[in-house]
Amino acid sequence: MKLYYAGPLFTNAEREWNIRLARALEAAGHEVFLPQTQEPGKTAAAIFRTDVEAIDWADALVAVMDGSDPDSGTAWECGYAYGKKPVILLRTDFRAWSMEGASTYNPMLTESATIALELPYAAMDEVVDAVLGALSRI
Repeated sequence: MKLYYAGPLFTNAEREWNIRLARALEAAGHEVFLPQTQEPGKTAAAIFRTDVEAIDWADALVAVMDGSDPDSGTAWECGYAYGKKPVILLRTDFRAWSMEGASTYNPMLTESATIALELPYAAMDEVVDAVLGALSRI
């Protein structure tokens, strides 16, 4: 399956996490467009065009919702993909997890997702298994 990987990419930790998950998805046979590997040196307009074309190319979008509030660019990418292709949301950040076991981040994201994976504290192998399981269901 062709996947567009959306997520924050502004710290070394975020970028390393993105690469690890994207590589694991590729190892499972998926083709992954990872924006951070396509954008260095491009203008804002070129980044926008490249990313929109890649979302259109993809069969599904996998979006990381980690952070105190999901990244604004990632939220836009999800909105652009909504209604066109499946959107899988992934959140490992426990800051947006209520004691009742429900996510507390923006319902415009959670309600528009095809599948929303809530994995607070999950290790990478658990994340990979959950995302692959979600992809097999769409």
